[in-house]
Amino acid sequence: MEFLDGGIAEALKESVERSNPRHAANSNDVTQGIHGHLHHFAPGLAGHHSWLNKFVPQLQSLATKYHAGNYVAIRGTNERVFESMPIYARLGMHILFYGREQVKLLEGSKRIEQLLMEQSKREGQIYDSPESRNHIPSFIHTYNIETNELLFPPDSPEYKNFNDFFYRKLKPDARPVQNPHHEFCSAADCRLVVYPAVHDAQTFWIKGDEFTVPALLGLDKSDPLCQALEGGSLASFRLAPSDYHRFHSLADATVINGPRDIPGQYYTVNPQAVNEKNLDVLSANKRSVLLLNHDATNKKIAFIAIGALLVGSIQWTVSVGSKVRRGDELGFFAYGGSTVVAILEPGMVEWDSDLVANSSPPKPGQLGIETMMKVGWSIGKVPDNNK
Repeated sequence: MEFLDGGIAEALKESVERSNPRHAANSNDVTQGIHGHLHHFAPGLAGHHSWLNKFVPQLQSLATKYHAGNYVAIRGTNERVFESMPIYARLGMHILFYGREQVKLLEGSKRIEQLLMEQSKREGQIYDSPESRNHIPSFIHTYNIETNELLFPPDSPEYKNFNDFFYRKLKPDARPVQNPHHEFCSAADCRLVVYPAVHDAQTFWIKGDEFTVPALLGLDKSDPLCQALEGGSLASFRLAPSDYHRFHSLADATVINGPRDIPGQYYTVNPQAVNEKNLDVLSANKRSVLLLNHDATNKKIAFIAIGALLVGSIQWTVSVGSKVRRGDELGFFAYGGSTVVAILEPGMVEWDSDLVANSSPPKPGQLGIETMMKVGWSIGKVPDNNK
């Protein structure tokens, strides 16, 4: 307990500070701090992350015991690829979730909540500094960013700091909307799960015992919006740090309410956290809700942008009255991995069958698997009986 609550907490703070260009050990290499991955501990790389041994001498053995990443499905193939976690997500996971005692500690510990909030705000400050521009080339190299998609090249003065690059804009034709007869498209470059009903999501993915639609929306269950969305469909779009971090409308719609900000925590939204039975991270985290009215069905879509560990802020680029088409931008996240959840009224959507198959495994007790997606890719259509 002392080890997880102390050493790893200090390691998280140190990894954040090592992302600061002014840190003595910083060499404009993003893997020296929060973007280090566990393969950097491999034999022959001694010293690359030797500083972590001061705080977490058992991290490698912990990573072996608890898998340090997630499998995702590649659409249109039978391929599953493993994505390792950046070191900050790994540390966040160990602080929060390994063992019932840690969960109990979390639920009663304002100190841990304060730690995550402070480090998230600190990372935002670091990546808003002009010196942080120097991290852009290393970030591109570490995550194989497709620079030919960028509206502005990596060395453009448009990027006044690292955050400007993190929520970079793409060329207008970089994310075309597919399948014009499919009325719904991916809202983000992401890892996606979809469920015909919220209950299905609770069976295969969102395991938090306190998760409900009213809790996620920050409303009483008697609220008319909660009543309208009861039994509705759910899609969860998880953005990794490497992803393009602007989010878009999944349908042709009009903004009718919001954005409404809900204060909360800064827990990691990694699948291992979302799958945790003893804590509902999605409803606990800082989030912001936008309400859309769908043109084709005249029904409502709740679009919830959820912050996470080291996410600086949620920004919207639309407001009440804005009319949006599928694929139009709605807003963006400043630094960090994060998630968008969309909840649609019952009967609005028939999700694409391959996405449903990945999200809802046939064997009882198994968890779903996310599908890698891009903005504009088809995710579903309005059922024929609702047109």
